[in-house]
Amino acid sequence: MDWSALTYITILILLFLPMSAPDDRLAPGKPLSPGMTIVSDGGAFTLGFFSPANSTPANLYLGIWYSAIPELTVVWVANRETPIRNDTSSQPTLYLANTSNLVLADGDGGHIIWTTNLTTTTSSSSPLLPMAVLLNTGSFILRSPNGTTLWQSFEHPTDTFLPGMRIRANYKTHARDILVSWKHPGDPSLGSFSYSSDPGSLLQFFLWNGSRPVYRSAPWTGYQVSSQYQANNSNLVYQSIINNGEEIYLTYSLADGAAQTRYVLTYSGKFQLQSWNKSLSVWAVLGEWPNWECDRYGYCGPYGYCDNSEVVPTCKCLQGFQPTSMGEWSSGRFSEGCQRKKALHCGDGFLALPAIKVPDGFVHVLNRSMEECAAECARNCSCVAYAQVNLSTSTTGDSTRCFVWAGDLIDTEKKIDGNAAGSETLHLRIAGLADSGRIQERNILKIVLSILASVLVLMCISLVTWICRSKGKRQRRDNLNRLVLGDLDIHEGFGAGSPTESFDFPMVSFKIIVGVTNNFQKSYMIGQGGFGKVYKAMLDGREVAIKRLSKDSNQGIAEFRNEVVLIAKLQHRNLVRLLGCCLEGDEKLLIFEYMPNKSLDALLFSSARKTMLDWPTRFRIIKGIAKGLLYLHQDSRMKIIHRDLKAGNVLLDEEMRPKIADFGMARMFGDSQQKADTKRVVGTYGYMAPEYAMRGIFSAKSDVYSFGVLTLEVVSGVKISSTGHIKEFDNLIAYAWNLWKERKAMDLVDADIVKSCIPDEALLCVQIGLLCVQDNPNDRPLMSSVVFILENGSAAIPIPSQPAYFAHTDEQTELVRGSTENSKNSLTITVLQGR
Repeated sequence: MDWSALTYITILILLFLPMSAPDDRLAPGKPLSPGMTIVSDGGAFTLGFFSPANSTPANLYLGIWYSAIPELTVVWVANRETPIRNDTSSQPTLYLANTSNLVLADGDGGHIIWTTNLTTTTSSSSPLLPMAVLLNTGSFILRSPNGTTLWQSFEHPTDTFLPGMRIRANYKTHARDILVSWKHPGDPSLGSFSYSSDPGSLLQFFLWNGSRPVYRSAPWTGYQVSSQYQANNSNLVYQSIINNGEEIYLTYSLADGAAQTRYVLTYSGKFQLQSWNKSLSVWAVLGEWPNWECDRYGYCGPYGYCDNSEVVPTCKCLQGFQPTSMGEWSSGRFSEGCQRKKALHCGDGFLALPAIKVPDGFVHVLNRSMEECAAECARNCSCVAYAQVNLSTSTTGDSTRCFVWAGDLIDTEKKIDGNAAGSETLHLRIAGLADSGRIQERNILKIVLSILASVLVLMCISLVTWICRSKGKRQRRDNLNRLVLGDLDIHEGFGAGSPTESFDFPMVSFKIIVGVTNNFQKSYMIGQGGFGKVYKAMLDGREVAIKRLSKDSNQGIAEFRNEVVLIAKLQHRNLVRLLGCCLEGDEKLLIFEYMPNKSLDALLFSSARKTMLDWPTRFRIIKGIAKGLLYLHQDSRMKIIHRDLKAGNVLLDEEMRPKIADFGMARMFGDSQQKADTKRVVGTYGYMAPEYAMRGIFSAKSDVYSFGVLTLEVVSGVKISSTGHIKEFDNLIAYAWNLWKERKAMDLVDADIVKSCIPDEALLCVQIGLLCVQDNPNDRPLMSSVVFILENGSAAIPIPSQPAYFAHTDEQTELVRGSTENSKNSLTITVLQGR
């Protein structure tokens, strides 16, 4: 046989045979089973069943992966939380149901594992079912017979962000796309890291570890292309943040159209830009966030900033500030941040700091020009900084973007130059800096020109000014509320006539809360007391604690409103943060940041858990509580008396930082007001000052007394009401005084922390505690003195006098003083497992 002729004939046959292309779609009646795959038309991506390497036990997942990369690299997973057993008894299938839905079912009984859950059904006039197609972009889409896209995997991301995808946030619904890492390489289930837009402002993007921010992007400035990266001198990656008025979204594209470049949120907490290197068969990391310690959220602490203009990025203090603790900074620990060198005054001016990534915690004030934004901040003494940008793109009718800050400046960064992405000019209020006066000069010039024009014009201006001033008072009050409370969108359920309409604050509908707590299921409950119950839930991608007040609780509308208004207006690292509330019918709920280490009393008085509180931690807790009280009494815009400071109302965050909570009984004082009295005594006996418990007189010194009791408890690990550890003495105060008098104060220190205890610090705390519980309020120190002594020590601390004793219980009590017919006692024992 002529082999050359045979070869020629074979080639001709092959040329005229129809080409067999990979099937890129799932058709009705042709389900997909393990071992079968769907390959995109260009061959870039494959959809099918896979089992991750090192998966124990071996589980099956439906996913999409790169076709040409030898190492299995999955970009999307359908059933992340519902794996399928990888054995012969279970043969799962993916099919198109007659409800026009994609359905993943377990072969063992047909149990539905995953579905697109669309409500669209096939009409009788058009019996055709939709078609599911895997595109060469990596998106698996479900199309109706007329070509409309009903569903697509790009709108349901897992851990990977591909070219053409969008990470979206909707202004009206607050719905957000969230990338969530794998738990580990062998487990695609939800890990602890997530990436999404800021649920508050929607103008910036965060990398979270649970509820704790790890990295934050610069806020959107209106530029279409916010940054670009160059890969191997060939591939240009363009990243854009687009705002179309209805939603804001992050997207990116490749200049050369290469499909094997991706962003991925790794299980170790890195948001990486990766490109496949074919010659080395590895993923090359082109950039990652955070990529050094200084890049981490809040690494330089309050009023500190990361200077990226240096060769080696380092932490520095903003101008007018100095390190809070030089010892900490010298040791390379910056979390305490910086403090002002001089106290601020209302007339202090602003210093322009160019090339800054502005800090977090801003309030977005709408429709303000540069001058109006500056004036908004200048006329409010609580405003510490502002930043304004003229947007290059605007679809909302507002061509400006004004940010103002009323609290600590966190996560600030100095850019290499003013043209860098996310670079802005921050105007910082500096103590002792004279106001530039440009705004005032313009106002004066306008007045002078008006006067010179004519008396008639002056009269008209005076009339207009009088009218505007009347309206302006209300406007300034609204602006003040917006500045301090936050200019946040109102969630579903905030209807007309709500008692909280007088200020801007995020109201969450009861329907949403019922959903996130699974109708207040018991498994979600983390604490309860006389006030009601506390539930842990996920709301907008954040762990929160939801306090549901009992309908028969003594905390009514007045106390509820008091707590909402006061906490919303207060901003300090040692005060619990209120995220939202709900008031519908008889339902009153408060939504707080979740505190993973629970309340102080849950650790301090637990023999099994108190070892978590060594002496350095306890000393930091005492100082933190003192700083929180000092802020309430002196440094906040309003002088606040808490009236119920106790271990159960101090919560601990993930870093054991104390946060004062529960402001339902708090009272606000005027600037010159020193004390007040009431017939309604509320609080917890044992922590209540004698003058308050007996005569209803309360002041800042009442809180000082409670702080003294709490300090002695933290040092000793003994409850104020306990008698089991203090021998023949009536209470902890009497026991502490007796040891002090006999020069045996170190015997008061909790035996579990003696080894880690610094005697000088412990004795200092005992002495401060006894000074704070003296009978005469005038003998008790101010919290400013307490904070100074705790931070610096002092050889000239007064000697405490013997405190008076009265009967103590560990019960939260409300007593209406007056005639016996009108008196009422109500006791509440609070047991919390964390909020």
